[in-house]
Amino acid sequence: MQSKSISQQQKRGSTVIWLAYTAFLFLEPLFEPSLQIWLKTLAVFALFLVVFYIYVNTCNARLRFSMIAATVALGIITFPWNPGASTFFIYAAGFFPFAVRRARWSIAFFVFESAILYSEGRLAHHTSMANAYMGIFLLVVIGGSNIFFAEQKRSDSKLRMAHEEIEALAALAERERIARDLHDVLGHTLSIIVLKAELAGRLIHQDPERATNEIADVETTARTALSEVREAIGGYRARGLAAEIEAARRTLDLAGVTLILDSDPATNPGAPDLSHLEIGVANVPLTAGEETVLALALREAITNIVRHAQAKTCRLRFISEQGHRRLIVEDDGEHPLTREGNGLRGMRERVEAIGGHVSLNRDSGTRLLIELPLRAEATS
Repeated sequence: MQSKSISQQQKRGSTVIWLAYTAFLFLEPLFEPSLQIWLKTLAVFALFLVVFYIYVNTCNARLRFSMIAATVALGIITFPWNPGASTFFIYAAGFFPFAVRRARWSIAFFVFESAILYSEGRLAHHTSMANAYMGIFLLVVIGGSNIFFAEQKRSDSKLRMAHEEIEALAALAERERIARDLHDVLGHTLSIIVLKAELAGRLIHQDPERATNEIADVETTARTALSEVREAIGGYRARGLAAEIEAARRTLDLAGVTLILDSDPATNPGAPDLSHLEIGVANVPLTAGEETVLALALREAITNIVRHAQAKTCRLRFISEQGHRRLIVEDDGEHPLTREGNGLRGMRERVEAIGGHVSLNRDSGTRLLIELPLRAEATS
């Protein structure tokens, strides 16, 4: 707030400096004192102050052109009896480049003003011609300089608008990222909490000890969800694809769905390293970004199966062939939802952002295919 006030004061100060050129207007009354000339000069000066104030404080293009015309008119009326009025032509030349966008229009205006000054200087007494030449010189110099400054001001304005637009788009992208990540994180975790709570409710009379353990797991999962929400707001950090597969196994077990991992290094050398899951496979060089995208996609797919599919089995496959790395998630359930929700939309946006592709087939069960292009170093 303070910096804005300082900037306004600086702007007002630089604007007042422009009034220094009005000193030319008072040379004639000083060297040839006359009450009539003094009164007329002060009246013209007062009128110009009004015109100057309106021009400086308005953003209306039409009103600005009107003030420029009024300034030229003051010069035409005053110059014959006060040669110092050539300053009004200088002011008009200084104003004009800021009111138009093309330099050739400003140059044409300078020529027009110079013609008026020269004509009036020829028609007035001999001392006016020197003032006319001086006025023409100054209006060309000041007007020409202001063409450059006006272009620079417009460029700065465009750059500032571009920066503001970039900031707005960045903020929008960040809001969309947070919305997608919160959906993926909370959707999955809340599904686990619901499943565990339902299981605990069924076991509370049959097996109180196991029900107590399930409730304890609900608390732990809820705390994990809180931590993941904080991570999503600050920027999601994936825990790894292998860890996500292990979490998928536990979630599907709770829902009564059997997970089948189809990943054999002999037939599928492009599969990720899942050796700690007791599946011997080869390693593929996933980048951190690719692993995050695949982990979040798998999380969303498993969440949808648990929520909507009523499936008995879920098959998870990794294939690396024909220049692509493929993640395939299939289930034998029925998905009543046909409209693409926020989760699938977020998954598609993430995958497409790194050059991949998502396809979904619901003809028999559901088959989700995610394709990522193999990088050059991965295929060499």
